[in-house]
Amino acid sequence: QLQASGGGLVQPGGSLRLSCLASGSIFSVGAVRWYRQAPGKQRDLVAGISSRSNTNYADSVKGRFTISRDNAKNTVYLQMNSLKAEDTAVYYCNAVIATRPGIWSGYWGQGTQVTVSS
Repeated sequence: QLQASGGGLVQPGGSLRLSCLASGSIFSVGAVRWYRQAPGKQRDLVAGISSRSNTNYADSVKGRFTISRDNAKNTVYLQMNSLKAEDTAVYYCNAVIATRPGIWSGYWGQGTQVTVSS
């Protein structure tokens, strides 16, 4: 139902754009959030976007990351600039999706690895 993509290896200071595609039987996509989990650490919220495109960010990524959505494509993006080694993690998207009017459920994507290293 959710497919995260766009991860990879990038040097410090570089950029990546992650995508989270919702597919299948979809009536509406609500709020979408990106989380990340580094080895041995808990999964933390990175950024979120509401159905009306209101956004919020973790303090550690403010000014560097931008979350956006294309409702026509059922896709949410996370543009990551000025990447640092501490951004290295598996990034997961989470979305609230209605498969029928009024029937909402939460879904997780499979995760995409982001490695920031020289």
